[in-house]
Amino acid sequence: MSIEEQYVDSLYKKDDQLERVKEGIASHGMPDISVADGYGRLLTMLVGMSGAKSILEIGALGGYSGICLARGLGEGGTLLSLELLPHYADVARAHLEEAGYGDRVDYRIGDAKESLARLKEEGRTFDFFFIDADKEGYPIYLDYAIELANPGAVIVADNILLRGRTTNMDKQGPSVLAVRSFNERFAADPRLESTILPGYDGLAIARVKG
Repeated sequence: MSIEEQYVDSLYKKDDQLERVKEGIASHGMPDISVADGYGRLLTMLVGMSGAKSILEIGALGGYSGICLARGLGEGGTLLSLELLPHYADVARAHLEEAGYGDRVDYRIGDAKESLARLKEEGRTFDFFFIDADKEGYPIYLDYAIELANPGAVIVADNILLRGRTTNMDKQGPSVLAVRSFNERFAADPRLESTILPGYDGLAIARVKG
């Protein structure tokens, strides 16, 4: 974490609820890869400012980002979270329930690509997307997000710098190549109004044009 990021984080009090989520994630032996605190606050703001009523999260982990997203929802808003591992979904659900959002969230377990294909078949659409799952899948997740988006929907994706590997041309692994492709398409797709924030591990934000 940079000095600037440490400074910004120091301006905010620790969020007790989210700190308990971090502890729960660690106690279950899950990786410490939740969205950065600052971007978690941004997610809540973006959901609230966009007026989103339906959110699709790709990658639940332990529920940290799920809580941040749910906090921004208005009355009647819902969160659908796709998670590969049943254990992770169970931990995330418990944390969302503890935070008071259990009635707003649902989980689909299994390969996200298969879940997304089923959502398309069902004719489901969403107002907000948060992508934070396996990096090799990012280009496919972007395609589905645009297809499942309501006009004006917001798409956000985390970790698009891969801790410096994205900008290191010596790195040519499948995850790096997939994220580079995602970033280039995200920036150039005429269907999107977008920007990419380089702080923490990078965050891509776009609005789907109506």
